Amino acid sequence: MLTRIAVLVSGGGTNLQALLDAEKSGALRSGRIVLVVSNVPGAYALERAKAAGVETATLTRKELGGQEGFERALQAALEARGIELVILAGFMSILSAEFVKKWPERIINVHPALIPSFCGKGYYGLHVHEAALSYGVKVTGATVHFVNEVPDGGRIIFQKAVEVLDGDTPETLQRRVMEQAEWILLPAAAEKVSAQIAAEKEKKS
Repeated sequence: MLTRIAVLVSGGGTNLQALLDAEKSGALRSGRIVLVVSNVPGAYALERAKAAGVETATLTRKELGGQEGFERALQAALEARGIELVILAGFMSILSAEFVKKWPERIINVHPALIPSFCGKGYYGLHVHEAALSYGVKVTGATVHFVNEVPDGGRIIFQKAVEVLDGDTPETLQRRVMEQAEWILLPAAAEKVSAQIAAEKEKKS
């Protein structure tokens, strides 16, 4: 009764690697990653997925005629593989409210700040850490949350604080937040939600 997981990526795939490693070590035991989808052709995350023997797909808005075509193709790919949980791991594209509504509390995202700080439209990647440093906060961190129609607005699953050090650059801070928070929280949240979905299926069967 393992929960079938798809991971959506856009870049290097370090968070995807954390999930793959968690599956290998048994930390993620209630779910199985069966599909990795990139919206960027040639993203290194796809190589990580292939190395782990996971099926990959590349879907771009350009080729699919915009957001609507992209989401239609994504929905079809997820349905075809019986996906039950979608994980956004460095996925640099906002999904429409219409798409998200089809997956109530079935899409989770990792955000590199302590929501509600430095979140919402425009806050992604290094921009988040630049904002934290320019504001002068002494503590930042990461949040894993459910995705709803409001960017970074869904219910929080886990948060972890990370200290901001004197002399930090956006790049050094980004790396520390990944190592000390994102790579720990995302697999833990994937396991928690996968276990809940698996338990619900058990009840129904």
